Amino acid sequence: MKDYLILMAGMGLVTFLPRWFPLFFLSNREIPKLLIEWLDLIPAAILSALLIPALVVGGEPKVMAFKPELLASIPTFLFALKTKSLGGTVVVGMALYWLIGKGHLPFFGL
Repeated sequence: MKDYLILMAGMGLVTFLPRWFPLFFLSNREIPKLLIEWLDLIPAAILSALLIPALVVGGEPKVMAFKPELLASIPTFLFALKTKSLGGTVVVGMALYWLIGKGHLPFFGL
């Protein structure tokens, strides 16, 4: 039991410290606008790097044009661009994926 508590405390520490250090050391400094704009692009770059291979290639080593994931991602992306709503984008993406995968949308139910 003691080993698990030490493990949990260690995981909490390595999760907390990378968030705390920048807040502590940069909270009273002026950050250049170029750096702020660059940092704003990091989440989109990481998400793209994670999603694009799964959407286009998936588990098979060939491109599949009519995968439910890819078909659902296109209108979800357009919704995200228009609304800028993270919660709405998640709900729309999940609903479209479910509807396309179950064949409830006649155009997409391939």
